[in-house]
Amino acid sequence: MRQYDITGMSCAACSARIEKAVSAVAGVSACCVNLLMNSMTVEGTAADTAVIQAVENAGYGASVKKEGVVSSSADWFKDRETPAIRKRLLVSLGILLVLMYFSMGHTMLALPLPAFFENSPSALGIVQAVLSAAVLLINKRFFVSGAKSVWHGAPNMDALVSLGSGISFAWSVFALCKTCFSENAGDITSAAARASKFYFESAAMILVLITVGKLLEAKSKGRTTNAIRSLMKLAPETAVLLRGGKEITIPASAVQKGDIFIVRPGGSIPVDGVIIEGTTAVNEAALTGESLPAEKKEGELVFAATVNQTGFIKCRALRVGEDTSLAQIIRLVENAAATKAPAARTADKVSGVFVPAVVGIALVTLAVWLLCGKAFDYALERAVSVLVISCPCALGLATPVAIMVGSGVGAKNGILFKTARVLEETGKTQIAVLDKTGTLTKGEPEITDILPAPGIDEKELLAAAYALEAKSEHPLARAVMKEGQKYALVPENTENFRVLPGSGLTAHCRGKELLGGSAAFIGSVTALTDETKAQINLLAENGKTPLLFLQNGQLLGILAAADPLKQDSTGAVQALKELGIRVVMLTGDDARTAKAVGARAGIKHIVAGVRPEGKAAVIRQLGALGKTAMLGDGINDAPALSAADTGIAVGAGTDVAIDAAGVVLMSESLLVAADAVRLSRETLKNIRENLFWAFIYNVICIPLAAGCFAGVFGWTLNPMIGAAAMSLSGVCVVTNALRLNLCKPRKIKNKKTRKSVDENALAELLEKINKSLKETVKMTKTMKIEGMMCPHCEAHTKKALEELDGVESADASFRNGTAVVTLTKDVANSALKEAVEKAGYTVLAFE
Repeated sequence: MRQYDITGMSCAACSARIEKAVSAVAGVSACCVNLLMNSMTVEGTAADTAVIQAVENAGYGASVKKEGVVSSSADWFKDRETPAIRKRLLVSLGILLVLMYFSMGHTMLALPLPAFFENSPSALGIVQAVLSAAVLLINKRFFVSGAKSVWHGAPNMDALVSLGSGISFAWSVFALCKTCFSENAGDITSAAARASKFYFESAAMILVLITVGKLLEAKSKGRTTNAIRSLMKLAPETAVLLRGGKEITIPASAVQKGDIFIVRPGGSIPVDGVIIEGTTAVNEAALTGESLPAEKKEGELVFAATVNQTGFIKCRALRVGEDTSLAQIIRLVENAAATKAPAARTADKVSGVFVPAVVGIALVTLAVWLLCGKAFDYALERAVSVLVISCPCALGLATPVAIMVGSGVGAKNGILFKTARVLEETGKTQIAVLDKTGTLTKGEPEITDILPAPGIDEKELLAAAYALEAKSEHPLARAVMKEGQKYALVPENTENFRVLPGSGLTAHCRGKELLGGSAAFIGSVTALTDETKAQINLLAENGKTPLLFLQNGQLLGILAAADPLKQDSTGAVQALKELGIRVVMLTGDDARTAKAVGARAGIKHIVAGVRPEGKAAVIRQLGALGKTAMLGDGINDAPALSAADTGIAVGAGTDVAIDAAGVVLMSESLLVAADAVRLSRETLKNIRENLFWAFIYNVICIPLAAGCFAGVFGWTLNPMIGAAAMSLSGVCVVTNALRLNLCKPRKIKNKKTRKSVDENALAELLEKINKSLKETVKMTKTMKIEGMMCPHCEAHTKKALEELDGVESADASFRNGTAVVTLTKDVANSALKEAVEKAGYTVLAFE
């Protein structure tokens, strides 16, 4: 995807013309022109020169957008348009006031004029013509742009404005000539009558009023990026580095990867880095939207534009310049603004034929009134009113301004929408599919129960487990160690530490053999009492993993571990339900654990036992019922995130550029996912409001300007009033979009989705999916095999297994020491083991 800066656009008809021209270039697969940002996004293999040439042939200018956020963002947010328009307006307005004095001040307000003018209508007309011509000359850009657009066969809004103003001026010059002839002939009465037909002030005022509208529109468009502007202001301009034991201050943009920088309390962090000394609390609201500061210690990451609140910290720079989280956020918002939402398609189609249609209506209006016997000046006034009141700008701005503001508000609250399409689609979600580990839960197991055997105290059990697990890297081992640290235990030295096939550990401590592992593993080593089995089953039903420990063959007790829910997971699930969204949990854990976690989170629709590669297939099946959103951590869930209508990566503060997800949430909180849905729906609502008012404005005002209501109600429209209305229409659309800046996503009161997925249909589909998964699991066995050394061994093992009746296929791996056997019917483990051992290898365990 490549982006270009476009110059010369004035309305939606311009953007439609450019899109049509560039789309016709060989190698262009997609083209999107953004009127608000004066930018164009092109996908495909076409060369930049070919694309730029196509734009220029269409009558506009184009250049490749500069790469890099740091350079381009400054240009992107700089308002060059407003100062130029303001200068042109002030000069035009000054001349217009003098013109109005001569044209209307004397006749309507009896303001004094030199006697010469009172007795010479032609002299008064000449003065008006000169002043009006000066205004037209100052605003010649309307005529130049309009003429170019007509020349290239794609008339734009400037063509309408220049036609309206130019025709009024030309008719007035014609009337002035007739006035001069009458005055030279001595017919002062006829000359004065013809002088009343001058429209010099209308020709000038049309341009001035349109310019007023353009100024207001430009200022309003500038405010659409306020959310990002405020975020950018948080990034400090300087950084304090440590070099040679001394502190030096340099521009933040000059910080290099690996530099050591310091941040004092109250200071902003200049780049992304890792703390190497000190502890503090950091306000990360600029990135995540979280109001509470995050506690930070040595080894933890800090990010640019966040504020150090309490402690003195020393950090090493990891990501600088355009690689910082802040720069990536700005890049994502810019990309979202450069794309087009599906809601804009109708407006685009209308904009493409809008101006030619209006010109046709104006000609018909002129002809009809002349045929009805009206004077030419009356018919001309109606036609000019049609030209100047028609507004394609409102149609062109309706969608991009709302997208721009919505994206900015989202970024300010830790919600990043990658494209305009995603921003629109998120609010249409009907089924939210939540990953369990790391999304609903913290992803860090904790010890929840300590159950010593009779005659063993808690500390003795925990000390033995701590000593055994200290050398293991397993997540459950870390949970045991964390629990031991709470008791201020110090792990004893162990010898002969080994990891045993089948989820077990062994080591010797003080001359005694320690053995620990899963219930299944320990159960295969020693007989467990009925009481112990009951405890194990109860723990499993509550979603906990029991770890059993033996010392010299004697059971010391059970430690139960569980991955706890995030603090706000339950509230987030309820928030999604209140939005009319069906919530489904999708996990690779066993059904009992999943059911227990789902019960705590308030989720009754659960799909368990799904491998990462199988999650995408489940998402596609759910997609048959309605719009899906997959919420995951963006690491193992990439296929599922891509398969969903909307992929939402949760807690991606350290890497906002996740490819698979369309929405990136900077916070770990699932509540932000509900905020994203609310904000999307509010933005889409705003787009629909803008499109409605843009369409209804033209539907009502064009017939009014044409005089359709003159016969019934006596309503007609002066061209100057039409110009004022046209100017304000675009301003109103932009102002309505700016209301989104006032939104707090969590406080938006959205209605439920218009069409929720049927509860029974969802339950029925999930039952089929779970049944299919159970059958698949039953027909697959994994064998741990010792002795395979090379691909030849793999082939030998594979052949031995596949010769058995009931074995569909066998996938052996000497590197992993496993063989995965797919069965068409139940085959006894003893038969599989015998086949492998006959081939010369040893079966250690079945998983």
